[in-house]
Amino acid sequence: MGTAESGYQERPSRVLAATVWRLSPDPGNEDGEFRILPDGCMDVIHQRGGELLVAGPDTVAKLGRSPAGLSYTGIRFDPGTAPGLLGVPADELRDQRVPLAALWPSARVRRLTELLDEAADPARALEDAFQGAASERNDKPDELWVPAVVERLRARRPVAAIAADVGLSERQLHRCGLGLFGYGLKTLARILRVNAALDLARGGMPFGLVAAASGYADQAHLSREVKALAGAPLREVIG
Repeated sequence: MGTAESGYQERPSRVLAATVWRLSPDPGNEDGEFRILPDGCMDVIHQRGGELLVAGPDTVAKLGRSPAGLSYTGIRFDPGTAPGLLGVPADELRDQRVPLAALWPSARVRRLTELLDEAADPARALEDAFQGAASERNDKPDELWVPAVVERLRARRPVAAIAADVGLSERQLHRCGLGLFGYGLKTLARILRVNAALDLARGGMPFGLVAAASGYADQAHLSREVKALAGAPLREVIG
């Protein structure tokens, strides 16, 4: 879950391939709306006094709303790393928000929710819970080639070449990708490229140079992709 909200903070998690984050009320945003950009990741989100939610991998941006005074804490898992911990294929959660209790035993989720409600540092408590979940797994971790695939997608390597690199057919890689990422590799590559371009634009690089550096045909091509995935013009998305 990527967001451009000014009350957003994050740090690397002690859980492998994850980030913990906090979204606090923004005094300058009276209606509490924020834009959630697709990023190929999956999140587990806690709102004090509310239920734990799982945010599946998004294909397009969503508008979120944070009522006045409410804060959220979450743990965001890198592409391909959450399905094994949650026990569900990523494509079953694509573009969805579901209660964690629908995936894990309700008693376990209830205990975790109570712990998070009372914790002085919910982010650390959330990390501890998923470190425990990782240590309890008896099956093999998610395929070891996942980080290599994501790295190659970020480098804009063709999917056929990536399949050859990891020793799978394109069909096998597509099928595995659905379960791990929530969608095919071409869709994930498109999402990763837009996010990389937005990072460059937020850093002050002129849009034309952003387009060239990110492999788009021109600035108009970049703008169309941002509008299609983020649901708003490039200048509005980067704030």
